[in-house]
This record gives sequence, C-alpha cells and structure tokens, in this order.
Amino acid sequence: MAKKETLNYREIIQSIKKRDCAPVYILMGEEAYYIDLIVECFERHFLDPEDKDFNYNMFFGNDADIDYVIGAAQQFPVMADRKLVILKEAQSMNQAKSQLERFAPYVSRPNDSTVFVLVFKGDNLNATSKLLKAAKESDAVVFRSPVPKNYLLTGLIKEYVQQRKISIEEKGVAMLSEYIGPPLSKLFGEIDKLISILGPKVSKITCEDIEKNIGISKEFNNFELVNAISSKNYPKAIQIVKRFAESPKLNPTPVTTGTLFSFYSNLVIAHYMADKSDTSLRDQFGFKSPEQINNMRSALRCYSPSQAVNAIRYLREFDAKSKGIGSMMNEYDLLAETIFKLFT
Repeated sequence: MAKKETLNYREIIQSIKKRDCAPVYILMGEEAYYIDLIVECFERHFLDPEDKDFNYNMFFGNDADIDYVIGAAQQFPVMADRKLVILKEAQSMNQAKSQLERFAPYVSRPNDSTVFVLVFKGDNLNATSKLLKAAKESDAVVFRSPVPKNYLLTGLIKEYVQQRKISIEEKGVAMLSEYIGPPLSKLFGEIDKLISILGPKVSKITCEDIEKNIGISKEFNNFELVNAISSKNYPKAIQIVKRFAESPKLNPTPVTTGTLFSFYSNLVIAHYMADKSDTSLRDQFGFKSPEQINNMRSALRCYSPSQAVNAIRYLREFDAKSKGIGSMMNEYDLLAETIFKLFT
C-alpha cells in the first residue's frame, strides 16, 4: 500500500479490492461523492457474501452508541480473516467533533482483525484533534474530500464520461461545468440522467443534447460570452447578458465575472510571454481545446496590455457595485454597463 498520507480515492479503492487494507479509515470532507464511492467499495468487495452476516457491523451517527461501536470493532471475526465496522454519517451526532474524540484511544491501538471506517461528511475534523493525532501516529488512513475547484471540473467531467465509454463535445464540457458545477453527486447525476435519456447506443454527448435535456443554452452561456468578448463582438455579448438577466438562477453574475476575470488575467500574462506559440499557451494556461487558444489569439489582437489591465479593474468595480457598494443598480444592468466599458 502507498503511504497513507498520499492515498487518493483510486488507490484506496484498489487496495480494498485487493483486501490490502489499513485497520482504520477516516473519510471526511465537503464533497461526499468520493467518500460514498469508497464506502460502497468496502460494502461490495471487502467481505465475501457468506461472511457478512457475522462480520459486518454498520452504524449511523444519529443513533450510534460510541462504546458499542468500539466494542464491535474490538471483537474478533467469526470464521473469517477480518471483519468490517462502518460508522456512517458521524457528523449527525450531537456535538459530533467532540464526541468523536472518544475514538482516539481505539485508533491509537486498533484491532488488526477489524477494518473500522469512520465517515464524517460536510466538514473536516480539526487537525489538532486527539482523533487525527492518533490516526497520524498509527496505521490509519485519513482521506480528505474537498469540493473540487472550478478549473478542475472539466477534467473530472471528461474522465467520468470516458469511464462510460462515451465522448463529449468540448463546449458541452464547459456548459456542464459552468452551469451545474459541484457537488459532484449532482453534476455526475445529471450526466447519468442524460446518458440514460439518450439511450444505450449513444457514443457522443453534444451541446444540443445538453440544451434539449438539461436546459442549458448552447448559445447563451459564459463560454460564448468569452468568445464574443475575445473577438469584440459587442452585439453578441450584450445579447448574452440580456438572456442571462431573463434566467438569473441559471446565470449568476459571480460565475460570469469570475470567468471574465480569469480570462483577462490570463490575457495580461499572455501579452508578456516571450513565446506565444499554441504549445506555450496550452502549457501556460492548461487549455484543452483549439477554441480556447483561438480566443486568446483573438484577444491578443483586440486588446492591448493596458486595456486588459483596465478590464480587470472594471470587473472589480462591478463586483463591489453588485454587492451594493456605491450603487443600487440591478446587477445585470451593471453587468451590461461593465461589458460596454470592456469594449470601449
């Protein structure tokens, strides 16, 4: 097994399937998707079906007695090499973080014949807690599952779709990451639903599929707004903003301004790159599609370095005004005003 501090969810799942497991696993974090995958793998692969009746104990935090859970973990397996004890939804305990400290003595000296899995969702346990200190000193595996950053979503979507032996259009990936986003259970659930609707013969997810079945417009989204701005297509940009204003829940302005801020920040950097080849732009900014490179090249022609810097200033002003600082205008009217400034 790899070092316990560096195990990712794939390595943990692989070790479970090989039944090469640590005596204790502490799974925690705001993103539940990977935690659920690991727990499901324990339930499906760690024990043979005929061994589960006597060697598998599952508890839920809202009604679990900690002493009873520890007692179950200390018991030896019945006619099997190891037993499995899982405490799910530990965060639902009354004063959960302080209550879980009571597991520290067990985690310090666990029963090698038991695999004990503690599941704490929605937050992380304090690094200074007795429990995590005990885990660090023993052979326990601590897995943290943070909400993935927005820039990581495109890669996660592609990976998820590829696992189902289906491809997806690049613009479709951008549409899903921008308008659904985390948590991953929701994002991947929408993809599963889409694949189910399209049927078993589908080989590629298109923007039209997403627009028809999920309700995200392929013409009026942040991806297309960047296209319009990079080529200084003002009528198209304003048309997109007007459509955003019609569906504010689907098109929150913080997402739009974040996208534009990232675009102009990259543009400033690109202006001062000595090598502006496609390969250099791809390596510098992590571009995944030719369209992203084309947008940057177009923007380099249409905006000077000082204009790109001013654009960042305008976006910061918009962010403040949209929060009611120095302005009482509707945020989408403010966004239209900011787009005008970006072009002029």
